[in-house]
This record gives sequence, C-alpha cells and structure tokens, in this order.
Amino acid sequence: MMNSKLNSQDLPALLTGIMATLAGIGIARFAYTPLLPAIIQQGWFTASQGAYLGAANLLGYFIGALAAHSLSERFSPRKVVCASFAGIALSFMLCAGEGGFTWFFFWRLVSGIAGAILMVVGPSLALAATPPEGRTRVGAMVFTGIGLGALLSAFIVPLLIELSLAFTWGTLGLLCIVAGFICDRGITRLASPVMANPGGNGRKGYAGIKVVVLLVIGAYALDAVGFVPHTVFWVDYLARENALGNQAASLQWGIFGLGALCGPFMVGALAQRIGWHRGLAIAFVAKAAAVSLPVFSLALLSQSVSSFMVGAMIPGIVALTSGRLAELVGPTAHKKLWGQATAAFAAAQAVAGYAMSALYELWGTYAPLFAIGGLMLAGGFLLVLLSRGVQQRHSHLTVQNRKQ
Repeated sequence: MMNSKLNSQDLPALLTGIMATLAGIGIARFAYTPLLPAIIQQGWFTASQGAYLGAANLLGYFIGALAAHSLSERFSPRKVVCASFAGIALSFMLCAGEGGFTWFFFWRLVSGIAGAILMVVGPSLALAATPPEGRTRVGAMVFTGIGLGALLSAFIVPLLIELSLAFTWGTLGLLCIVAGFICDRGITRLASPVMANPGGNGRKGYAGIKVVVLLVIGAYALDAVGFVPHTVFWVDYLARENALGNQAASLQWGIFGLGALCGPFMVGALAQRIGWHRGLAIAFVAKAAAVSLPVFSLALLSQSVSSFMVGAMIPGIVALTSGRLAELVGPTAHKKLWGQATAAFAAAQAVAGYAMSALYELWGTYAPLFAIGGLMLAGGFLLVLLSRGVQQRHSHLTVQNRKQ
C-alpha cells in the first residue's frame, strides 16, 4: 500500500530523483517543444529540419539508456550524474546562436544521451537509499520532475523568446546547472545504499513468466511511439499548422506540464485501489483516447483534455510499468528488467521520432501522426490484456503440475 506521508529522511532521495528527471526529460527534451515554432519562424531551420532535431534527442536517449548502467558501474555514480547535467547545460548554451544543422544535431543528441543517463541513474540512486517501506512513495514522486520541467518550459520559454531566442537557450542551460547543484547536494546526503537495500528476494518462477514480462515490455515500447506526437510536435501543430499562435500553444504545453506533475500521484492512488495490472490497462486506454482526440476536435476543451491526460499518463505509465514488472519478477530481478524496458522504450521512441519526422516531411501535416500514436497505444492496451491472460494460464498450469 502506498504511504503518502513524507518525512525528512526522504528529502535527499527526492532532491536527487526529482532534479534528475527535471533535467533529463523535463528540460533536455520538453523545453525544446515550445522552442520549435520560434526556431522555424525566425528562420534558424526549416520545419522538417526542426522535426529532425527533435528526433536527434530521441536517438540520444536510446544511446544513453544502453550506456547508463555500465557507466554507473564503471565510474562513480555521482560523477556520471554531474557529467550528464554538464552535458545538458552545454547542449543548450552552445546552441544559443544560429549555427549549422550538424552542430545543433550533435548537441541535441548529447542532450538525449545525458538525459537518459539521468533518468536511469538518478531515480535508481534515490530508491537504493530509501528504506523498503518508503520506495513506493518516493518512486512515484521522483517522476514529478518531468512535469515540473514541462511547466517551467511552458511558462518561462515564451517569456524568454520575447527577449531573444539565443537568450532562451542560454537561460535553459543555466537552469540545468542550478538543478545539477541541487541534485549533487541530494546525492551527498543520501543514506548508504548497502544499509537501505535489503537482500534479494526475487521470485523463483521468473523463467515461467518471461512471456508475460515480454508482453508488458512490448506494451511499454508501443507507449513510446504514442508518446512522440505530443512531446515533439504538439506545440508546433497548434501554433503554426492550426494558426492558433504561440501563446495559445504555450498554454496547452503548460496544461500538459500540469498533467505530468499530477500523473505520478494519480496512478499511485489508482494502483493502490485496483492493482498494477488494471491500473496499467486503464492508463493505456486513457492515453490512447487523449492522443487521438486532436484528430477529431481542436476545440479549447478538447485541446486541454488531450494536453492534461497525455501529460499525466507519460510519467504515469512509466511508474505503472515499473510497478507491474516488480510485481511479476520481484525486486531482485526488477533492476535488470527495468533497464531492458527502458532500452526498448528508447529504441521504439527513436525509431518513431525519425519515422514521424519523415512522414511529416512527406505529408506536410502533423494530424495523421496523432492518429498513428493513438493506434499504437491501443495496441499496447491489447498487449497488457494479453499478458494477464498468459499469466493466468501459467498460474493454472503451475497449480495442475503441483497437484500431479
């Protein structure tokens, strides 16, 4: 059961995890979304080039997800985290001026690599130093950094763009430096992971439910495809393609950020009431509907519902998938499997980012991409349902074998 009460002992872990997710996705990726229309309008890049630069971050995220575990094992996790914050800060500061496509592509790639490392290592450090009874509570809250970053970018970026696009890039770099110092302060105050981490208690039946685990990871990978349209193209779709303007689009990005801030709390309460599996299934249905909604209506209410629910379900499905995998295999096997799930998510996300950028270049409109995202999420919902059926069949066969 989730205990919602926080205490002072949770603070270092929360500072570590929230600042890592704030910079890793909240700034490194989400701050680029409200920047995209201004980059195109001010002639820095064409619309298709801007879309490919967004996809460069997704490719970097895949590379970083693959490298994060080995880097944190080979080097001091504190040094790895600090280097990642520095990489994101540099990626913004060195793009604070008109440059070539290759230069921007490289630094957007670096921001993706560093962002993924923070998303894997930061929350892991936080959870390893948290007593078992507090891990569900802290584990949900560390992902609020994603929403906090989206909110900051939604309200700060439009104001900064009014001053200067170059100044906006530089200021976001400074924000990453500040977040890095706060995160480092949290890391230095973390409890010893050896004392906080109990002995392994993984489930012996893990081999028998590999298919169930693969189905859940497959659903998570499809979630990554549905994740792309709103996180890369949403603001530009509203501001330019539908001529709603930067202010209206930025408002929607703020609603998106508010949803991302609320999402971990929403799914935590949901999982406590109905369990990880049912919670995950409901989250996929809600997200599929919310991603598809702009295809049918762009009324203010429709935009706002879509923005809030997609924002909420981004960290929500992350938390629910993690919880579901832990439920299936136990905490000992969870760490390795969560790394594999993150890599699968990142790979699907990178492929979808490039494919959708190419489709936009071909079609000249973002609208079909939201329909594709909705269909992929519907497919993820079916895989979640199928995983439950396979698990029940496996449990039935296990009982029969024991009787024999």
